[in-house]
Amino acid sequence: MLRIYNTLTRKVEEFQTLEPGKVKMYVCGVTVYNDAHVGHAMSAIVFDVIRRYLMYRGYEVRFVRNYTDVDDKIIRRAHELGEDPHRLAERYIQSFEEDMAALNVLPPTAAPRATQTMDKIIEMVQGLIERGYAYAPGNGDVYFRVSKDEDYGKLSGRRLEEMMAGARIEVGEMKEHPMDFALWKAAKPGEPAWDSPWGKGRPGWHIECSAMNLAELGEQIDIHGGGNDLIFPHHENEIAQSESFTGKPFARYWVHNGMLQLSGEKMSKSLGNIIPIKEFLRQREADVMRMLILNSSYRAPLAFNDEVLDAAEKSLERLRSGLKPALPGANGLSTENAQALSAQAEATRQAFCEAMDDDFNTPLALAALHDLVRAINTARDQGATDAQLAPAQAVLRELTGVLGLRLEKVSRHSDAAPFVDLLLQVRNELRKQKNWALSDLIRDRLKELGVTVEDTREGSTWHW
Repeated sequence: MLRIYNTLTRKVEEFQTLEPGKVKMYVCGVTVYNDAHVGHAMSAIVFDVIRRYLMYRGYEVRFVRNYTDVDDKIIRRAHELGEDPHRLAERYIQSFEEDMAALNVLPPTAAPRATQTMDKIIEMVQGLIERGYAYAPGNGDVYFRVSKDEDYGKLSGRRLEEMMAGARIEVGEMKEHPMDFALWKAAKPGEPAWDSPWGKGRPGWHIECSAMNLAELGEQIDIHGGGNDLIFPHHENEIAQSESFTGKPFARYWVHNGMLQLSGEKMSKSLGNIIPIKEFLRQREADVMRMLILNSSYRAPLAFNDEVLDAAEKSLERLRSGLKPALPGANGLSTENAQALSAQAEATRQAFCEAMDDDFNTPLALAALHDLVRAINTARDQGATDAQLAPAQAVLRELTGVLGLRLEKVSRHSDAAPFVDLLLQVRNELRKQKNWALSDLIRDRLKELGVTVEDTREGSTWHW
């Protein structure tokens, strides 16, 4: 039985869907005012792995990830660049989708945008006013009445009285309570605006996700996901407005990933310590980013530095070593050794599923895969043929695919491959002449360039 940690109940629970065999899953997407950074990559990869495993388990998954394409940050950024806000948002949506494809993140079933969901947003705001959960003070704004929601704060564990500390009403706001939040904002000169019963304006941040969720998945969903920085206020407010509008429990399971940290600090644009995904991919492979995340619990904070990235790269290379072909002249395994390899492949599949069933325990799942790689490499050293290695290697590809790992060599190196082959031929000649100093120099310089040379009795091979 699959078990998932639920932020709402603060415990690991058995996973039971609203509809047998089907999963409705919503993950908060990005506000598109700049290029996505590696913190966004972490969240995207975490929920991509969860989605892939649910599909592997046989679930039909409808996965929705939204775009916030109208927001204060977008308007401010567009003003700084002298660009139309809608055009700026569109540009960064395309940039984000390029990044996701490069990271091998599956495209969502639906990718709604706030600007395309305006009718549903207005319908929800009007419905909340009619039910007494929202009010329009007459200045063009609409606010959610938090005091009306008796269990406000249940996701974050905060009490309304405690939230009052430091809360204040900004100049121009006409709130009944300092913690009331905006559902609709009156238009300001030069800003994008839409017609509404309360005058021209645009939606608040929180109502956008509730409306897009309702439009794409209905009143109730199985999983709502996002970074743990969204628990309060965004997800707390989503629950309040969605459940007040429908009168039904919103999401069964709230799943949150930890934050990526650089030098002990959370990555954020406000701190100025972000690394764009595009910049990362110019330096490292996409699989390295994924291995970094898989090596840790998805709920824990994750350090991001060269040391942990190097470790992720080495772990990736160990997995790749399991896919190497048989040694030249391999004459086959004994029956006993062949049976041992087959048994290990089956044991790995079982251990992998047991790990992933335990709240998506990817470090333990990777440990199982490394056990299989060791068995494959041992069998290769024992003389296994390609045909004997193939079934175990197929299991390795199957399970790494569930984690979204591609394992292919980096395409950017392909142009250099003929030159590496040539250097290796020269080195082999030097070895025949017992010119060890020069042959070692070639090997060491190739290693500095990311090429590993392996010498065997049958000859030398190399890989990136």
